[in-house]
Amino acid sequence: MSDILTPDLCVIGAGSAGLTIASSAAGLGASVMLIEKGEMGGDCLNVGCVPSKALIAAAKRAHAVRCAGAFGVRAGEVAVDFAAVMAHVHGVVAAIAPTDSEARYTALGVRVVRDAARFIDRRTVEAGALRIRARRTVIATGSRPAIPPVPGLAAVPYLTNETVFGLTALPERLLVLGAGPIGLELGQAFRRLGSEVTIVDSGPPLAREDPEIVAHTLGALKREGITLHARVTVVAAKRVADGVALVIDEGAGPREIAGTHLLIAAGRKPALADLGLEAAGVRHTPAGLVVSRGLRTSNRRVYAAGDAAGGPNFTHVAGHQGGLVVRAALFGLPAGFDPTPIPRVTFTDPEIASVGLDEDAARAKHTTIGVWRWPFHENDRARAEGRVAGHLKVITDARGRVVGASLAGEQAGELIHLWAAAVQKKWALTEIASLTLPYPTLGEISRRAAILHVADRLTNPWVGRIIRFVRKLP
Repeated sequence: MSDILTPDLCVIGAGSAGLTIASSAAGLGASVMLIEKGEMGGDCLNVGCVPSKALIAAAKRAHAVRCAGAFGVRAGEVAVDFAAVMAHVHGVVAAIAPTDSEARYTALGVRVVRDAARFIDRRTVEAGALRIRARRTVIATGSRPAIPPVPGLAAVPYLTNETVFGLTALPERLLVLGAGPIGLELGQAFRRLGSEVTIVDSGPPLAREDPEIVAHTLGALKREGITLHARVTVVAAKRVADGVALVIDEGAGPREIAGTHLLIAAGRKPALADLGLEAAGVRHTPAGLVVSRGLRTSNRRVYAAGDAAGGPNFTHVAGHQGGLVVRAALFGLPAGFDPTPIPRVTFTDPEIASVGLDEDAARAKHTTIGVWRWPFHENDRARAEGRVAGHLKVITDARGRVVGASLAGEQAGELIHLWAAAVQKKWALTEIASLTLPYPTLGEISRRAAILHVADRLTNPWVGRIIRFVRKLP
């Protein structure tokens, strides 16, 4: 066994959070060790955000060709070369990979160790033949697909986000277990590429989102031929002659729905196995590590960031938390994570994006709220593009400050940027109404919703009195 190494910071996990922490700390002059047993870049680069969005982009092109007739453009039957689609997906991953590579981080001054890490006591981490006793250690090990306890599931072949991008042939009939963001995104993508798709969930689709916003996307999925069974009991999974079947009960007794492939998209669970957390004195639950607002664990020398910390499972959250950890672990400065102003996007078509409080949460927190809506079909650019499905919904407090926003529609993930800033900076709707935005753009939807608030304020009796007074002036 080698001598004990004593860097300023030891980071376990080279996903979004770990890479942010390692590069930032090294850039500030700290000595940093980064330990990763798998692929550099973590899930997001290799089996998550990047490949899924590349697949969605290919599927969107196929769908656009099918719909071109509405614009007077005639196209023949769409032919999908699935091997070429997957080559595109893997090509995108390969193009981005150098940014997250071991070589790049080594060049930044980070010592990268490609091995499994585990705590052997409260201060010491072991990785292969190395022992590291850093001034501070960060657990940023990410998450893994959660596999639901469905009877028979362990005995049937299934895909997860970790394996679905390894497919070499398009599934003929794809069953998706889970109607969350991953299930709906990939389900729609495979449908557009030519698969028959059935999605099953024991709860409501996109349960975290506002139902009136979700309804636009569910309508689009139905029109595209996707079958959705929501709020059903999943009784069992079983092999059948040409693939796999799920036995479900919608209230009228069990029945089978069969497919050639099964994709499990039932959420995520923190990747904390074999880390020696008990030896480190780090408390954890099935939801993740127990951390303070400052992301410190029950061991004062150990911090956590990203999915392992049990918060929202988003790459941008992991990166944000990484910055907070550097502030706290290296400099001892106060740092508190607040999930409320964090935006999120589901990359279906139409997209769904949200930030801040939804209507129910706002009513629970505020005595008086305002609710303002503007539909895409009242936007000239949306009409020109033939993309009129969806609407924006904005929630304000009694003073007209934005506390939440959500929308379904074309480029919702881009449009939410303004509202994320509004929630984070506590802007009033009057500030957004006063903006001059280019015409014709989808962004005008935001200003039109804000103008509704201003128009409502103009109905105040005092406004009428002021106007009558001004009329009398010479």
